[in-house]
Amino acid sequence: MSTTRQDLLQAFNELLQPERFKDYGPNGLQVEGKAEIRKLVSGVTASRALIEAAIAAQADAIFVHHGLFWRGYDGRITGWMKQRIELLIMHDINLFAYHLPLDAHPDLGNNAQLGARLGWQADARFGEQDLGFIGSIAEAQPGQIAAQIQQTLGRSVTLVTSETARPIRRMAWCTGGAQGFFEAAIAAGADGFLTGEISEPQAHLARETGVSFFAAGHHATERYGAPAVAAHIAQQLGVAHEFIEIDNPA
Repeated sequence: MSTTRQDLLQAFNELLQPERFKDYGPNGLQVEGKAEIRKLVSGVTASRALIEAAIAAQADAIFVHHGLFWRGYDGRITGWMKQRIELLIMHDINLFAYHLPLDAHPDLGNNAQLGARLGWQADARFGEQDLGFIGSIAEAQPGQIAAQIQQTLGRSVTLVTSETARPIRRMAWCTGGAQGFFEAAIAAGADGFLTGEISEPQAHLARETGVSFFAAGHHATERYGAPAVAAHIAQQLGVAHEFIEIDNPA
Protein backbone atom coordinates (compact mmCIF):
# COMPACT_ATOMS: atom_id res chain seq x y z
CA MET A 1 0.00 0.00 0.00
CA SER A 2 1.05 3.60 -0.43
CA THR A 3 0.07 7.18 0.31
CA THR A 4 0.98 10.54 -1.13
CA ARG A 5 3.55 13.04 0.11
CA GLN A 6 0.78 15.58 0.67
CA ASP A 7 -1.40 13.18 2.65
CA LEU A 8 1.59 12.23 4.79
CA LEU A 9 2.39 15.88 5.47
CA GLN A 10 -1.24 16.61 6.31
CA ALA A 11 -1.39 13.67 8.72
CA PHE A 12 1.77 14.79 10.54
CA ASN A 13 0.50 18.37 10.75
CA GLU A 14 -2.93 17.37 12.05
CA LEU A 15 -1.37 15.21 14.76
CA LEU A 16 1.46 17.51 15.86
CA GLN A 17 -0.08 20.97 15.21
CA PRO A 18 3.19 22.79 14.46
CA GLU A 19 1.37 26.12 14.10
CA ARG A 20 0.98 26.19 17.90
CA PHE A 21 4.73 26.51 18.49
CA LYS A 22 7.39 29.15 18.16
CA ASP A 23 10.30 26.96 17.11
CA TYR A 24 13.99 27.13 16.22
CA GLY A 25 13.52 25.95 12.63
CA PRO A 26 10.89 24.90 10.09
CA ASN A 27 8.56 22.06 10.99
CA GLY A 28 7.10 19.84 8.28
CA LEU A 29 8.51 18.91 4.88
CA GLN A 30 12.13 20.11 4.71
CA VAL A 31 13.29 18.34 1.54
CA GLU A 32 10.82 17.29 -1.16
CA GLY A 33 11.13 13.86 -2.70
CA LYS A 34 8.86 11.50 -4.62
CA ALA A 35 5.10 12.01 -4.57
CA GLU A 36 4.21 8.39 -3.71
CA ILE A 37 5.21 7.00 -0.32
CA ARG A 38 5.39 3.25 0.29
CA LYS A 39 7.90 3.12 3.15
CA LEU A 40 8.62 5.58 5.96
CA VAL A 41 11.79 5.49 8.05
CA SER A 42 12.01 7.31 11.37
CA GLY A 43 15.07 8.38 13.34
CA VAL A 44 16.21 11.03 15.79
CA THR A 45 18.46 13.21 13.62
CA ALA A 46 18.78 13.72 9.86
CA SER A 47 22.43 12.71 9.88
CA ARG A 48 24.22 11.30 6.84
CA ALA A 49 24.31 7.91 8.59
CA LEU A 50 20.53 7.89 8.96
CA ILE A 51 19.98 9.01 5.36
CA GLU A 52 22.31 6.28 4.09
CA ALA A 53 20.53 3.68 6.23
CA ALA A 54 17.17 4.89 4.91
CA ILE A 55 18.43 4.53 1.34
CA ALA A 56 19.52 0.97 2.09
CA ALA A 57 16.06 0.31 3.59
CA GLN A 58 14.45 1.61 0.37
CA ALA A 59 12.61 4.40 2.16
CA ASP A 60 10.56 7.00 0.32
CA ALA A 61 10.40 9.35 3.31
CA ILE A 62 12.28 10.01 6.55
CA PHE A 63 10.70 11.42 9.72
CA VAL A 64 13.01 12.96 12.35
CA HIS A 65 13.09 15.17 15.42
CA HIS A 66 16.25 17.07 14.43
CA GLY A 67 16.05 18.24 10.83
CA LEU A 68 18.55 20.05 8.63
CA PHE A 69 17.61 23.70 9.01
CA TRP A 70 17.84 25.80 12.16
CA ARG A 71 17.52 29.48 12.97
CA GLY A 72 20.93 31.13 12.84
CA TYR A 73 22.62 28.43 10.74
CA ASP A 74 24.73 29.37 7.76
CA GLY A 75 22.40 29.03 4.77
CA ARG A 76 25.06 27.86 2.30
CA ILE A 77 24.71 24.29 0.99
CA THR A 78 28.33 23.18 1.29
CA GLY A 79 30.31 20.44 3.02
CA TRP A 80 28.31 18.11 5.26
CA MET A 81 25.04 19.91 4.49
CA LYS A 82 25.56 19.47 0.75
CA GLN A 83 26.34 15.77 1.27
CA ARG A 84 23.15 15.13 3.22
CA ILE A 85 20.88 17.04 0.85
CA GLU A 86 22.57 15.51 -2.19
CA LEU A 87 21.80 12.01 -0.92
CA LEU A 88 18.16 12.90 -0.32
CA ILE A 89 17.72 14.46 -3.76
CA MET A 90 19.65 11.76 -5.64
CA HIS A 91 17.38 9.10 -4.14
CA ASP A 92 14.21 11.23 -4.28
CA ILE A 93 13.57 10.86 -0.53
CA ASN A 94 11.29 13.21 1.41
CA LEU A 95 12.54 14.58 4.71
CA PHE A 96 9.98 15.51 7.38
CA ALA A 97 11.17 17.12 10.63
CA TYR A 98 9.24 18.21 13.73
CA HIS A 99 11.07 19.68 16.69
CA LEU A 100 9.06 21.18 19.59
CA PRO A 101 5.74 19.73 18.35
CA LEU A 102 7.28 16.27 18.68
CA ASP A 103 8.48 17.01 22.22
CA ALA A 104 5.08 18.24 23.31
CA HIS A 105 2.56 15.71 21.98
CA PRO A 106 0.67 14.43 25.07
CA ASP A 107 0.74 10.73 24.10
CA LEU A 108 3.27 10.07 21.33
CA GLY A 109 5.82 12.83 21.89
CA ASN A 110 9.31 12.58 23.34
CA ASN A 111 8.28 13.62 26.85
CA ALA A 112 5.21 11.39 26.98
CA GLN A 113 7.07 8.37 25.60
CA LEU A 114 10.04 8.81 27.96
CA GLY A 115 7.68 9.15 30.90
CA ALA A 116 5.81 6.01 29.87
CA ARG A 117 9.02 3.98 29.81
CA LEU A 118 9.92 5.21 33.29
CA GLY A 119 6.42 4.64 34.63
CA TRP A 120 5.72 8.36 35.10
CA GLN A 121 2.41 10.00 34.24
CA ALA A 122 2.26 13.77 33.89
CA ASP A 123 -0.60 15.62 35.55
CA ALA A 124 0.60 19.14 34.69
CA ARG A 125 2.86 21.10 32.34
CA PHE A 126 5.41 23.83 33.05
CA GLY A 127 8.04 25.97 31.35
CA GLU A 128 8.19 27.78 28.05
CA GLN A 129 5.32 26.82 25.74
CA ASP A 130 4.26 24.23 28.36
CA LEU A 131 6.92 21.82 27.11
CA GLY A 132 7.87 20.44 30.52
CA PHE A 133 5.99 17.50 32.10
CA ILE A 134 5.51 16.98 35.84
CA GLY A 135 3.70 14.33 37.87
CA SER A 136 3.57 12.43 41.14
CA ILE A 137 5.55 9.21 41.51
CA ALA A 138 6.07 6.61 44.22
CA GLU A 139 8.44 8.16 46.75
CA ALA A 140 12.08 7.35 46.02
CA GLN A 141 15.55 8.60 46.85
CA PRO A 142 17.58 10.39 44.15
CA GLY A 143 19.98 7.47 43.78
CA GLN A 144 17.09 5.08 43.19
CA ILE A 145 15.69 7.32 40.45
CA ALA A 146 19.13 7.58 38.82
CA ALA A 147 19.45 3.79 38.81
CA GLN A 148 15.98 3.43 37.30
CA ILE A 149 16.79 5.91 34.52
CA GLN A 150 20.13 4.24 33.80
CA GLN A 151 18.54 0.79 33.57
CA THR A 152 15.73 2.04 31.33
CA LEU A 153 17.86 4.07 28.92
CA GLY A 154 20.93 1.85 28.99
CA ARG A 155 23.39 4.65 29.63
CA SER A 156 25.04 6.43 32.55
CA VAL A 157 23.22 9.25 34.30
CA THR A 158 24.69 12.42 35.74
CA LEU A 159 23.04 13.08 39.10
CA VAL A 160 23.60 16.30 41.01
CA THR A 161 22.01 16.29 44.44
CA SER A 162 22.85 17.36 47.98
CA GLU A 163 22.78 16.10 51.56
CA THR A 164 19.63 18.16 52.05
CA ALA A 165 17.90 16.77 48.94
CA ARG A 166 14.37 15.68 49.77
CA PRO A 167 12.83 12.37 48.74
CA ILE A 168 11.32 12.59 45.28
CA ARG A 169 7.54 12.58 45.16
CA ARG A 170 7.02 15.07 42.32
CA MET A 171 9.16 14.40 39.24
CA ALA A 172 9.58 16.82 36.35
CA TRP A 173 11.12 16.06 32.99
CA CYS A 174 11.75 17.59 29.58
CA THR A 175 13.86 15.75 27.01
CA GLY A 176 16.92 16.94 25.12
CA GLY A 177 18.63 20.23 25.89
CA ALA A 178 16.11 21.52 28.43
CA GLN A 179 18.50 22.23 31.29
CA GLY A 180 17.26 25.83 31.20
CA PHE A 181 13.86 24.57 32.40
CA PHE A 182 15.29 23.62 35.80
CA GLU A 183 14.22 26.81 37.56
CA ALA A 184 10.71 26.48 36.15
CA ALA A 185 10.59 22.88 37.38
CA ILE A 186 11.63 24.02 40.86
CA ALA A 187 8.93 26.70 40.80
CA ALA A 188 6.39 24.08 39.71
CA GLY A 189 7.07 22.08 42.88
CA ALA A 190 9.38 19.35 41.55
CA ASP A 191 11.61 17.35 43.87
CA GLY A 192 13.64 16.10 40.89
CA PHE A 193 14.16 17.08 37.25
CA LEU A 194 15.31 14.92 34.33
CA THR A 195 16.56 16.19 30.99
CA GLY A 196 19.26 15.31 28.48
CA GLU A 197 22.02 17.77 29.28
CA ILE A 198 23.43 19.75 32.19
CA SER A 199 25.18 23.13 32.16
CA GLU A 200 27.27 24.73 34.88
CA PRO A 201 24.51 26.71 36.66
CA GLN A 202 22.25 23.72 37.26
CA ALA A 203 24.74 21.97 39.53
CA HIS A 204 24.73 24.91 41.94
CA LEU A 205 20.93 25.20 41.87
CA ALA A 206 20.53 21.51 42.67
CA ARG A 207 22.88 21.75 45.65
CA GLU A 208 21.29 24.95 46.95
CA THR A 209 17.61 24.08 46.51
CA GLY A 210 17.58 20.40 47.42
CA VAL A 211 15.97 19.56 44.08
CA SER A 212 17.90 16.76 42.37
CA PHE A 213 19.01 17.16 38.74
CA PHE A 214 19.34 14.18 36.39
CA ALA A 215 21.01 14.39 32.94
CA ALA A 216 20.70 11.25 30.81
CA GLY A 217 21.79 12.36 27.35
CA HIS A 218 20.20 14.48 24.65
CA HIS A 219 19.87 11.65 22.13
CA ALA A 220 19.06 9.02 24.75
CA THR A 221 16.07 10.94 26.09
CA GLU A 222 14.74 11.84 22.62
CA ARG A 223 14.78 8.53 20.76
CA TYR A 224 11.21 7.45 21.51
CA GLY A 225 8.93 10.13 20.07
CA ALA A 226 9.87 9.88 16.39
CA PRO A 227 9.22 6.14 16.05
CA ALA A 228 5.98 6.41 18.05
CA VAL A 229 4.58 9.16 15.83
CA ALA A 230 5.85 7.60 12.59
CA ALA A 231 4.43 4.17 13.47
CA HIS A 232 1.06 5.74 14.34
CA ILE A 233 0.84 7.66 11.06
CA ALA A 234 2.16 4.75 8.99
CA GLN A 235 -0.56 2.50 10.37
CA GLN A 236 -3.17 5.20 9.79
CA LEU A 237 -2.17 5.62 6.14
CA GLY A 238 -1.30 2.00 5.43
CA VAL A 239 2.42 2.33 4.67
CA ALA A 240 5.42 0.41 5.95
CA HIS A 241 7.51 1.89 8.76
CA GLU A 242 10.96 1.18 10.20
CA PHE A 243 12.78 2.95 13.02
CA ILE A 244 16.54 3.17 12.50
CA GLU A 245 18.65 3.89 15.56
CA ILE A 246 21.92 5.74 14.88
CA ASP A 247 23.99 5.55 18.06
CA ASN A 248 24.99 8.84 19.61
CA PRO A 249 26.85 9.21 22.94
CA ALA A 250 25.47 12.72 23.51
